[in-house]
Amino acid sequence: MNQERCGLLKIHLAVVLFGMAGVLGKLVLQPPLVIVLARTLLAFFSLGLILAFTGRLEAPGWNKYFGLQATAGLLLALHWWTFFKSVQVSTVAVGLLAYSSFPVFTTVLEPFFFREPFRKRDGLTAAGVSLGLVMIVWPYSWGDRVVVGTGWGIVSGLLFSILSLLNRKLVTRTPAITVAFYQNGFAALAFVLPAVAGKPILLSTGDILGLVLLGVVCTALAHALFIGSLQQIRVQLAGVIASLEPVYGAIFALLLASEVPGKWTIAGGTLIVGTTMVAMYWREKSIEERTPNVSVN
Repeated sequence: MNQERCGLLKIHLAVVLFGMAGVLGKLVLQPPLVIVLARTLLAFFSLGLILAFTGRLEAPGWNKYFGLQATAGLLLALHWWTFFKSVQVSTVAVGLLAYSSFPVFTTVLEPFFFREPFRKRDGLTAAGVSLGLVMIVWPYSWGDRVVVGTGWGIVSGLLFSILSLLNRKLVTRTPAITVAFYQNGFAALAFVLPAVAGKPILLSTGDILGLVLLGVVCTALAHALFIGSLQQIRVQLAGVIASLEPVYGAIFALLLASEVPGKWTIAGGTLIVGTTMVAMYWREKSIEERTPNVSVN
């Protein structure tokens, strides 16, 4: 198997696992905060084992990036909490599609973080995703579970957008897998664990199995596969494939949780996924155009 095919296999498997996370959050009969604690804690230890095994485990350092890592950990915890809240209130498909609104927020926030100009095509991306969200909630009244779930998913998308912009700063000096390791650690130990301390947690065998799959397989392994794929395929292609996460999630929800998306969810979701894929292509194309082509002999 050549390098590119190996990279494609890794990225598709990673996105499949990311998509499965929403279904596990639905099937595990625990509050969202407990699910986030298990996911971040297990991911923290699993990523730590990977870094230790590869000899890349290092201390974060007491500098300004330590504060950014802690902030990112808080954002990660809140992002996952609101996402699982969305999935449990509504459906996996609605939660994933509403969370996929993050390109809209990135379009608005990126100029403030990196002083990049606002482009007309960014406005088109925001309009396309927004229209898709409107289509999802259009047939429902205020207070309906689909509307409430979409609201939680949009908040999750906003938090993920801010987290992604912070990570863009962090990965300029720290490997991405190390960033993920410390963010999960901060999220679990500094924020989520104190929030659930003292509260009784009763886990069934099914809950334990689901949480282990969620933290180890759908988070730690998925992150490692995703990051590893970037060494073998173009970032542009990885971004487009990552846009398929709601599609994979909806398929798992249909097979494992018997959730059948409505026609408006399918219509709005198709517009959101299509717009996101085009936006990722435009974004990476723009980055390539701004980056000088340097050949190494």
